[in-house]
Amino acid sequence: MEVPKEQINALLEHGLYSSAQLLGCFLVSSSAINVDTNPHLKAENLVILGDALFREKEYRRSIHTYKQALQYYKIIPKQNTPSRSSLSTSNRSSSPNSVNISAINEHEVKFKIASCHCALSENKAALVEMEGIPSKARNLQMNLTMGKLYRNSRHNRAAIACFKECLRRCPYILEGITALAELGASSKDVISLFPQTPNRNGKPPFDHLDSTRWLHRYVEAQCCIASNDYKGGLELFTELLQCFPNNIHILLEIAKVEAIIGKTDEAIINFEKVRSIDPYVVTYMDEYAMLLKIKSDFSKLNKLVHDLLSIDPTRPEVFVALSVLWERKEERGALSYAEKSIRIDERHIPGYIMKGNLFLAMNRPEAAVIAFRGAQELRPDLRSYQGLVRSYLALAKVKEALYAAREAMKAMPQSAKAIKLVGDVHASNPGGREKAKKFYESALRLEPGYLGAGLALAELHVIEGRNGDAVSLLERYLKDWADDSLHVKLAQVFAATNMLQEALSHYQAALRINPQNEAAKKGLERLEKQMKGVDPDAPEEDEDNEVDDTEGDQEETELL
Repeated sequence: MEVPKEQINALLEHGLYSSAQLLGCFLVSSSAINVDTNPHLKAENLVILGDALFREKEYRRSIHTYKQALQYYKIIPKQNTPSRSSLSTSNRSSSPNSVNISAINEHEVKFKIASCHCALSENKAALVEMEGIPSKARNLQMNLTMGKLYRNSRHNRAAIACFKECLRRCPYILEGITALAELGASSKDVISLFPQTPNRNGKPPFDHLDSTRWLHRYVEAQCCIASNDYKGGLELFTELLQCFPNNIHILLEIAKVEAIIGKTDEAIINFEKVRSIDPYVVTYMDEYAMLLKIKSDFSKLNKLVHDLLSIDPTRPEVFVALSVLWERKEERGALSYAEKSIRIDERHIPGYIMKGNLFLAMNRPEAAVIAFRGAQELRPDLRSYQGLVRSYLALAKVKEALYAAREAMKAMPQSAKAIKLVGDVHASNPGGREKAKKFYESALRLEPGYLGAGLALAELHVIEGRNGDAVSLLERYLKDWADDSLHVKLAQVFAATNMLQEALSHYQAALRINPQNEAAKKGLERLEKQMKGVDPDAPEEDEDNEVDDTEGDQEETELL
C-alpha cells in the first residue's frame, strides 16, 4: 500500500503537525517501498517524518529518525545520488520546518539534527553535527547557528569568523552585528564586511548610501555599548529613534543601557513605553523588574511578573523577574529562580547579576564573587564591576576590590560611576579617606548631578565630623532631586547633630516619596523613641515582637 507523500507535505504546510506525524508513520512503514532497491526513498520518507516530529517538539524522536535517514542515505550508490551542488542553498530553507520534496541533502539533515540538539540545550552535540558540514556547504542559517554555538563554547575566534561570513552575505543580520561588537570588533571592521553595490562609476549609488546610513549608525551604537561607551551609544540610539519612532528594539536597547548606568527613572519610562506599544514583550523585562524593586513599586512588579508568566513561562527573563519579586519574601527561593534562569540560558547576564546580589544579601560574598565573575566573562558592564567591588570589600580583600574598581575606571574612563567605585574602595580604609574624597569630587566634576557620589562624599564629611559640610552639600541636591535616599541621608545627619525636628521632616519626606523605604522606616522609628526620651538601642519587648509578626503577615499577604 502506498501513502501519498504530497499529502504529508500539505499537512505540514497547513500546520497540522500531529496529523502529519501520524501519516508519516504509515509512510515509513509502507510495504510499497523496497528498501534494498530504493533506499533513497526510505531516507526521504524518514526525513519528512523527522520534520513532523521536530514541529511537534519531539526532539529525541526527531534526532533518531534523521539519523536513520542518514544511514539509508549512505548506502545509496553514488551514481544514483541526485546532485544538489547546482542548487542555491539560499533559495531553500535548511531548517526542520522546511518541507523536502526531492532527494535529501546530507548537510541539511545534519543541520536539522543540530537544531534538535540546540532545542534540547545540548550545544556540544549540536556543534559536533555542525562541524561535519563543510564550510563551503553552509548557508546563512547554518553559519549563524555555528557562530552562536562557537560563542557558547567560548571558541571566540571561530565564532567571529562565522558571524563575519553571515554579514558578508547579508548585512542586515542585526544579531550578528551585536555579537561581533560584543566579541571586540570595531565599527569599521563590521561595516567593511557589508557587500557594496557599485554603479558604472565604481561608487555606490546615493540612494544605497542613504538606505544603509541607519545601519551604520546601528553598528556604531552597538560597538559603543560593547566597549562601555554608554554615553556615545545612547546618543546614537536616540538619533536612530528619531528616524524610527516607537521602534521597540531601539527603545529596549536604550532602556537596558539606562538601567545599567543607573538612570532608573528614564529607563522605567522607556520600559513602560515599550509595554504600552506591545504588552507581550518579554525581552529585557527582568531589567525592568529590577528597576521596579529599586523604586519599591511592588504593585507594578507583581503585575509585571504575572503578565510575564502568562506570556511565556519558559524564558529566562521570567525567572529573573520572579527572583526579584521573591527576594522580599525569601532569599533562598529567589536564588533558586535566578539559578533556573541561568540553566535555561547560560549566557543570560541579568541572572548572574541577580544571583550575585542575592549572595551579598545572604552574607555569602565568596559566592557573590563567582556570580559577578560569571557575568563579566560574558560581557563586563558597570553592574558586574560594582558587584565585584562590594563583594571583595565584604571579604576585606581591599587589594582585589581596588583592582576591580581600577579595571572599571580603565574600561569606562568617562564614567563618573566607575570613578566613584575607586573612591568607595579608598573610603573603606580610614587611611584612604582623603583619596576617596578626591575621587568623589572628580566624579562630581565629571557628572555634577550624580547623586551617588554626592551621598558618598556627604558620608565622608559625617565620618570626619564635618556635619555642616554634609548638610550644605546634600541640600544643594534637593533643588533638583526628589529622591528618598537623599532625604534619608539628610535625616541621619540631622539626627546625629541632635536636630531632631529637621530629621523628622526629612524622614517623613522620604516616606512620602517611597513608603517602602526600609531605612526611612527604621530611622523614623528610632527617632520617635529619641524624641520621647527612650533609649533607641534598648531591647524590644515581647509585645513589640508580636506586632512585628503581624506586620510580616500583612507583608506576605500584599506580596501574594
